[in-house]
Amino acid sequence: MLNRRELLCGLGTLPLWPNLTASALTVGASEVISVSDGNLVLPGSMFFDDLPQDELSPILDKAGVASDQVTPPCNLTLLKQEDRLILFDAGSGPAFMPSAGTILDSLDALGIAAEDITHVVFTHAHPDHLWGIIDDFDEPVFYEAQHMMAEDEWAYWTDPDTVNTIGEARASFAVGAARRLEMVAEQMTFFKGGDEVLPGVLAHATPGHTPGHTAFEIRDGGTAVMVGGDAIGNHHVALARPAWPSGSDQDPDLGATTRLALLDRLVADDIALLGFHLPNGGLGRVERANDGYTFTAEEA
Repeated sequence: MLNRRELLCGLGTLPLWPNLTASALTVGASEVISVSDGNLVLPGSMFFDDLPQDELSPILDKAGVASDQVTPPCNLTLLKQEDRLILFDAGSGPAFMPSAGTILDSLDALGIAAEDITHVVFTHAHPDHLWGIIDDFDEPVFYEAQHMMAEDEWAYWTDPDTVNTIGEARASFAVGAARRLEMVAEQMTFFKGGDEVLPGVLAHATPGHTPGHTAFEIRDGGTAVMVGGDAIGNHHVALARPAWPSGSDQDPDLGATTRLALLDRLVADDIALLGFHLPNGGLGRVERANDGYTFTAEEA
């Protein structure tokens, strides 16, 4: 996996790509809304080089995805409850990639300011999910919000030794996460997998992409949406061949095991998915198809 400097090298100034037409789903008395933080621009080699190329090509062709470069969207989840505005992940902020970091524009289009957010709940601490908690002046963006993260995820990224063990390609991620988490430490509370972190929001431990990666089941009665984070990282290979290890996961084998279990749960329990890097807002349904799965997005 390339580091931030390598990712940005040669990209130049890219246009921002905010998707201001939000996808939404009613869950009981609450509303789950997909809000855009723009998109990433990544080399295809990060995902595809170690995969069986003869099987890979038709999967990418069917999905309309190039093998040399991918531009996954970044879909944050906003949960509107009667007395809470809960944002799942904080986006990239201004320091990661020119094509991302548009969450405040997307919220503004909904009539929501940063200070209106009451809770920021993290799936994990990779840059496109965490770095948006700090602005250009190193001040907290969601300064009125309680921040919430899995204990295992916090422990991993705040461990001084992580930068030495994570590997050279991700070392900048470790430095950036530790610095930002220190800045919001007083706002942070912790949970474990299986906890109801907020009313109607259940944490599911989904490790592999990162050690403490968490998905969140938002439920009211028989209606539920899973905030999937990066446990299901794309709409092509991750669904067509979920057992294949992904180069985007820190532990590729564990990530594949987690992905298979999560996909099975979504189908078996008829749970909608809001995927961070899935197309058309990322809100839709997973279905079994042949030896894998398909994702059908809800219409905005």
